[in-house]
Amino acid sequence: MLFPTASPFQDKLSERSHVTDMDKKTYYVAVASGEILEPEDMNGNFEFEILANEEDIDQLQELFEEQAEAHDDTAARAMIPIREYHNDKENDAADYWLREIYRKLHALGTPETKQHIESMNILN
Repeated sequence: MLFPTASPFQDKLSERSHVTDMDKKTYYVAVASGEILEPEDMNGNFEFEILANEEDIDQLQELFEEQAEAHDDTAARAMIPIREYHNDKENDAADYWLREIYRKLHALGTPETKQHIESMNILN
């Protein structure tokens, strides 16, 4: 699957209205490696701190899996030297999933995380 016309998690947003901030825990995320770590598992570098429940983490992990699949497709496509980046559905899909990851991180992020993601201008 390259990318859907709408976020696969929009339907679940209304279902989550019963979730309170007390159900959420702190996690640390490294986007490049796709790692989502709990504080007790921290032993490396991370880029973002988020507050999430198990459902949020499952959704974020799904986004990382979709992005990895799309990234693999770009590697296969790279063997075609004449296709331009701006006219390339595989790269469009990889970009889409990366933006979806940042949207999710922004939604779950601490104020510092939100500010950093906003400064990246990736959500536009």
